Amino acid sequence: MTQPLLRPPTTLQPRPKANPTSSSSSIASQITVKTPQQSRTPSETRQSTSHRPSPTPAAADRANVALIRRVLCPQQSSIANDTWPINELLPPLSSSNEVDLQLYTIIAIVVKELVYSWYGKITPDQAFVEEVVRIVAHCTLAVEGRLRKIDLESLLLDEIPELVESHVLAYRISHGSAQTSVSSNSPRAVYHELNPHPAMLPVPEPSSETPIAQQSKNEVDFRQLLVQGALAILLPTEDLENACLRTLVADAVAETILGKSIGGRVCDGWFVWTSITKLVDEVKALSKPRTTGKEIEVDTRSRLEKFGLLSERGDDTRPATNGRRSTLSEIFWRVLQYGYLTVISLQFVIVGLFTASSEAPRSCWSKTTAVEAPLAQTTVVPAVTLRPLLDFKIFSLVSTILDLSFRMPWLSGSLALMQHHLIQSPLTLLRVGAVDGLFDQYLHHLLVTHLNASLIPPILSTMRTTLFPRNALPPPSPDPPSPEQQSEIRRHCAETLCSLFPAMLSQAAGLSRQQLIQEVEGELDVWGDAYLNKHLAYQILELVVVRVLPEMGEKGVKELMEARGIFT
Repeated sequence: MTQPLLRPPTTLQPRPKANPTSSSSSIASQITVKTPQQSRTPSETRQSTSHRPSPTPAAADRANVALIRRVLCPQQSSIANDTWPINELLPPLSSSNEVDLQLYTIIAIVVKELVYSWYGKITPDQAFVEEVVRIVAHCTLAVEGRLRKIDLESLLLDEIPELVESHVLAYRISHGSAQTSVSSNSPRAVYHELNPHPAMLPVPEPSSETPIAQQSKNEVDFRQLLVQGALAILLPTEDLENACLRTLVADAVAETILGKSIGGRVCDGWFVWTSITKLVDEVKALSKPRTTGKEIEVDTRSRLEKFGLLSERGDDTRPATNGRRSTLSEIFWRVLQYGYLTVISLQFVIVGLFTASSEAPRSCWSKTTAVEAPLAQTTVVPAVTLRPLLDFKIFSLVSTILDLSFRMPWLSGSLALMQHHLIQSPLTLLRVGAVDGLFDQYLHHLLVTHLNASLIPPILSTMRTTLFPRNALPPPSPDPPSPEQQSEIRRHCAETLCSLFPAMLSQAAGLSRQQLIQEVEGELDVWGDAYLNKHLAYQILELVVVRVLPEMGEKGVKELMEARGIFT
């Protein structure tokens, strides 16, 4: 007698969402489910997988689905239920199945490492885990709905670059020679005065351990307040009243996620330099043509030589060459190459301009236009409140990082004058950079085209592998690199960045290749202090939270709790 198939638990029935892809179904059908008690420890996993090559994306997805089933759906451990996709067993976290897979993998890791470590010793009941999953699903859906209502263009290209620019300027002032003559404070203290943040007080000094411990405590308190305020807005009232559940979720988010990222090694200078190097390597790999290793060898011999009718030992009476092309030939091919690049660039710009001019104005761009690119959608805002994209701080940030006002003041002034005329020209027809202008529409079209929801799963996957390598809590942090090793990492990062620029660019700037590398190394010093980097990281985090949850910019955590009828 065959056993009937069990139905998914009614407590975790999902709400309607997009149909799962065929890959999700095929992946789910190949998974062997294990209970949490049968799973191996992180140390055993590291030992058994250390000699294996990196898994392919399909294999990684299968491993993630297996982890989710084993941790979050242990009651569905029968082989017959392996055909059910994840989105039918668990509530949706967003409107995308790919995003849900990455988010549920992170949730499964946190539950396995922080909840099962003590909850599994008390009871095998899964009610608590199901409650946590429902709460997270409620919060993520609410956050997604709020993200659709904010101006992401202004956030990503104006407000966040403004914070980065303030960080760069404050660093240069605090570490410049001018500040030493007017202030006896350390560079960290001067930076904090120019770019303060409450979580980074008091300024730690290597000579005393008391300020360091106090500053770490203030940092932990800030993360807790930030998460507690977000939960006071997003959680349902009945879950918010549960102090135990609220505290557990807050600790998991504040310490396991934010503490391991911002409070960990992510803000260290050598980690930032290593990340920049890897990013540049990825960009260079995308720009290079793919080869299979089996390139065709071209036989340059004539047919007479192939059949042995002519000698192949140098009987050729043609003048021998040294393998170098003449100067005239080299100039001809160089001009042809740059001419081709110019034509392709002009074609790209002209086609983009015609496409952008045929679309609706940016000031009247509705949500229906951005269904295919929810990352780039904006709200319907009156034209008087919009700023031209050409006036966003991202362009000022590039100028500040390159230090054009000091290195090339003529170029900086020319670009600023051109920007002013494109936005506020006396002639209306020349205001192509103003709101709803042709150039403004073109930039908006590029953002809508390239900033789409397909970027979210890779970003979440990168964050997960960084925070939780091999889908487990990271091992104890090893000792940081020595100063000599950090200098070598910075040097390698500078060389990698300089490899992106052609040699003619350094020649135009009057610098040799080594001088250019030294200049880039000096600019990379801006990211060398973890304490200063945390200022920027917490400021960006706070800005994003306030934009998504504007209530937190008006009320404190206690006021938000009291507004929900909860008095502590």
